[in-house]
Amino acid sequence: MDKYNITGMNCAACQARVEKAVQKLEGVDDVSVNLLTNSMTVSGSCDCNIIMDAVKKAGYGATLASDIEDTNTDEEAVDANEVETKVLKNRLISSILFLLVLMYFSMGHSMLHFKIPKFFMDNPAAMGLLQMILASIIMIINKKFFINGFKGLIHRSPNMDTLVALGSSASYIYSVANLCIIIQRMNDGNLKGAKHLTHEFYFESAAMILTLITVGKMLESISKGRTTTALKGLMKLAPKTAVVIKDEKEVTIPVSEVNIDDVFIVKAGDNIPVDGIIIEGFCSIDESALTGESIPVDKNVDSSVYSGTTITSGYCLCKATKIGKDTTLSQIIQMVSDASASKAPIAKIADKVSAVFVPIVMIIALITFIVWMLLDYSTGFALARAISVLVISCPCALGLATPVAIMVGNGVGAKNGILFKNATSLEQVGQINAIALDKTGTITNGTPVVTDIIPTSGYTNEDLIKYAYSIEKYSEHPLAHAICDYAESNQITTFEITNFKTEVGNGLSAEIDDKKVFAGKSDFIQKNSTIPNNVLENANTLSKEGKTPLYFSLNDELLGVIAVADTIKNDSKTAITNLKSLGIDCIMLTGDNEDTAKNIAAKSNIDHVIAEVLPDGKESHIVNLKKKYKKVAMVGDGINDAPALTRADIGIAIGAGTDVAIDAADVVLVKNSLTDVSKAIVLSRKTLRNIKENLFWAFIYNVIGIPLAAGVYYPLFKLKLNPMFGAAAMSLSSFCVVMNSLRLNLINLNKE
Repeated sequence: MDKYNITGMNCAACQARVEKAVQKLEGVDDVSVNLLTNSMTVSGSCDCNIIMDAVKKAGYGATLASDIEDTNTDEEAVDANEVETKVLKNRLISSILFLLVLMYFSMGHSMLHFKIPKFFMDNPAAMGLLQMILASIIMIINKKFFINGFKGLIHRSPNMDTLVALGSSASYIYSVANLCIIIQRMNDGNLKGAKHLTHEFYFESAAMILTLITVGKMLESISKGRTTTALKGLMKLAPKTAVVIKDEKEVTIPVSEVNIDDVFIVKAGDNIPVDGIIIEGFCSIDESALTGESIPVDKNVDSSVYSGTTITSGYCLCKATKIGKDTTLSQIIQMVSDASASKAPIAKIADKVSAVFVPIVMIIALITFIVWMLLDYSTGFALARAISVLVISCPCALGLATPVAIMVGNGVGAKNGILFKNATSLEQVGQINAIALDKTGTITNGTPVVTDIIPTSGYTNEDLIKYAYSIEKYSEHPLAHAICDYAESNQITTFEITNFKTEVGNGLSAEIDDKKVFAGKSDFIQKNSTIPNNVLENANTLSKEGKTPLYFSLNDELLGVIAVADTIKNDSKTAITNLKSLGIDCIMLTGDNEDTAKNIAAKSNIDHVIAEVLPDGKESHIVNLKKKYKKVAMVGDGINDAPALTRADIGIAIGAGTDVAIDAADVVLVKNSLTDVSKAIVLSRKTLRNIKENLFWAFIYNVIGIPLAAGVYYPLFKLKLNPMFGAAAMSLSSFCVVMNSLRLNLINLNKE
């Protein structure tokens, strides 16, 4: 998929025009144009140059966006919005200064009886010339409307600027025509007839329309800038320099020059420059910018550190493992940026309307003018109604209804460690009604720990652990690691052993002071010693609880049993309860036996269990679930989860999982917390509701506003709309849509 930067777009009609121009090219499979980010993504085999030529022929500019090597590229793109706001602000201030003078001489004098120089009192031609000059200056200041508007008309792709340019131009040309008649009447000595025509001047309307639309554009630009707050915040996290060890000296270099395996130093208050692993030292790191978790995380040797996070205390040496665009921060920025630039399925409604909106409005305006003229109303009245139709119609509100909500929703998700890969994911997560959950590493911690220590008579817990640690220390089995971790954390020492052997599929054997030590399953131990019935009964009870009993014996004497289990995460039960409260069925998929699976399910509040699933069997179970449920999600973290994550309607990867699982998923939970699944669903539902609100107001605004502007209600209720008020309404419509989307920033997912 290629990404392009598009220039010259200013409303939804432009967006629709660009999409249509590219979509019809041979080799283009899919195209999505985003008005908010002025970007376009295209998938297919069509050549980039052909695509850019098609965009240019449609009347717009296109450049191929280069791959992001660092965050500076994206930051510059985001800051372009601030430049646009500044330009609009300068235009607005200049326009207002001249408009105030124009309004003083036009409406101020005629309606409020403001004093003006006597020269203008009895000289309607001079009054008209002054108004024409002032209006011309304002039109020159806002010439961009006319350039873009008439350019779109020439390319047969009229847009919002076309409506504004036509409305302002019609007012101006009509006024100039009346000024010519006034000059003619004055030459004929008909001063009274000339003064009467001054009421037909619309110079102030021509200027006011441009000024008010500029107000709306600036408000829209400011509010659009706020939608990128989260993305800007992420970009600013990226450090510019790093302190690395070169020839046993500390050297400060640009982050772009850091290489894999370089050793860098970070101290309290420093931002970590690239992803790495600690090789010396201890520190506490604030990872809230990436995970949303406010409590600093303690790190020591072999712990991973991530670019953009901040050391709150301590000092450490780290070895670089990921640099440039491969760092976690850069990948998150890229993911948020890509998701914001993509288009949600719900936007298709607005796209279809936007594609024909402006031409239809122009036709309605023409019909309005003709009808009022046929009804024998004055040319000025008919023209005012037609101009009102042009300037109140707002395709921008339709075009911004979806992308601004998507941008803000993605930003809120990023702040909370929830990353949606595209707009489709953000929309569809809220439609989930069933979730399949992998057990190991998702519901459980994924790391076995010692849960029970049962020594036989004559031995203590410490005795049993010491013998177990001595022999298990040499094993590579995950269950052995659990015993070793427990012993080390409790400062248990070891015996010296000899003749260590691994009995494949059964257990371990070794010698301690000429005594044989055995460790393993009951069948293996019973070959060398007797296991009392009460011990076997206790072990069976532990097995039913989802634990694995390990037996240890010394010569022919049983030392005891140590139970090891992959424990449930602290928040798993709460997470499942939250999901069920949202009306979602939860199904656990696991390769464990039925008893262990049911035990874990009971403890985590899961009602449906599919146990003894082979590594390659999860995908087929997802297929079966999709036949039963409308929208199925899969939550997993391992390589064997990737096919199921891809097959599900929505794949959700736990952030601490494998890169393969994360690549296959549609949503990534950075914090590795299952509770974030329900938060993602809540955020998706609120974002979708916000989009529907935006679309409703965008549609209803035009449905009500256009008939009012056309004067449909005038014969019955004497209701008519001044073109200036129409322009004011148009300028505020897009602003209101964007501000409604910004309400999503108020969501507190921790309280939902």
